[in-house]
Amino acid sequence: MSSSDNYGLSSPISSFGRAISLIRKEHAHSLEANHKSTTWDLELESFQKQVTIRFEDLSSVSDDELLSIDWIRKLLNAFICCHEEFRIILLNNKEKVSNSPLDRSISEFFERLVKALDICNASRDGIEKTRLWLKHLDIVLCALSCNQRSLSEGQVLRARKALMDLALAMLDEKDCRPVFPQRNKSFGQHNMSKDHRHHLTVHSRSNSWSVSRSWSAVKQLHSIANTLAPPRGNEIVATSGLAIPVYTMNSVLLFVLWTLVAAIPCQDRGLNIQLSVPRQFSWSTAVNSLHERIKKRERQSSNGLLKEINQVESCVRRMNDLVDTVQFPLTHEQKTEVEQKLKELSLASGALRDGLNPLERQVREVFRKIMTCRAEGLDYLG
Repeated sequence: MSSSDNYGLSSPISSFGRAISLIRKEHAHSLEANHKSTTWDLELESFQKQVTIRFEDLSSVSDDELLSIDWIRKLLNAFICCHEEFRIILLNNKEKVSNSPLDRSISEFFERLVKALDICNASRDGIEKTRLWLKHLDIVLCALSCNQRSLSEGQVLRARKALMDLALAMLDEKDCRPVFPQRNKSFGQHNMSKDHRHHLTVHSRSNSWSVSRSWSAVKQLHSIANTLAPPRGNEIVATSGLAIPVYTMNSVLLFVLWTLVAAIPCQDRGLNIQLSVPRQFSWSTAVNSLHERIKKRERQSSNGLLKEINQVESCVRRMNDLVDTVQFPLTHEQKTEVEQKLKELSLASGALRDGLNPLERQVREVFRKIMTCRAEGLDYLG
């Protein structure tokens, strides 16, 4: 039996059905109560259905589309829509969520939202970091793009230096702290001593990240996941079924945050998070499948699994190999190869550049939605 089959549930697959059945029986004593019960059941089912439909759609994409900027934006949009429906459920049930036994679960959810805000900030910083990489690529493209008949050795040397600077900037933080003197500052200060470079590295981290220097994405994810468990049948009955959407939204939140950390360069990244949704939930197959598919890519890149980042990395490696081997004067074949690699790099960097602004706007929107929900929740929780 898989771990997801007995993950915190008091009984197997029929647990939810029996719990909901008990809830309905409790309300069957009058037509009015029965009508309210039916409406409430439909509201719960509608929320579960929306989560299921959206994640089945997300999981239906090919491996090539998975973790592209468009796919991440689609994931964030799914989160925003599910979160909004969940927020309405909470607002419509203020009395229930502010009293035992649900008040504790709701308080824990709002605590997770605070941690989610940190991950949103770290993701936005990762997007900013990626923009700095693109500035190095602009130097490469500018150096090698000319209307002259042939490239000069000086142009190739300039491109080679920019590629070396880019390689330093893209090194995983676990191995080497990237050298960014200040956010959005030019890259003309890499020709310096090792000690001076180390000093700027330490200085840059304190100014470039909106999270603290000791902050860790993987630790933050672990703190969100550690106390997350599916509701038992008696908990479902005691909360009139509200425990189900609370767990659902917690799980969706965890998966979305985990995916952001996986895709975008973040401080102290890591994908080793346990996320196993029981099969009783209609959306479990899609979420568990996506989790496994993304985990398989963990070692592909230390800079983030975003498709467009991976494409840029591949083009940079090929271009770096080429500029390291060219000899002057360039042969016709070498010139053609440089032009081809330059075109590939230009397309890859353009795709990344074009996607960053819409992606950042959506991360900001997620941030705002979370802030709004938490403020409302704290208000009715007192």
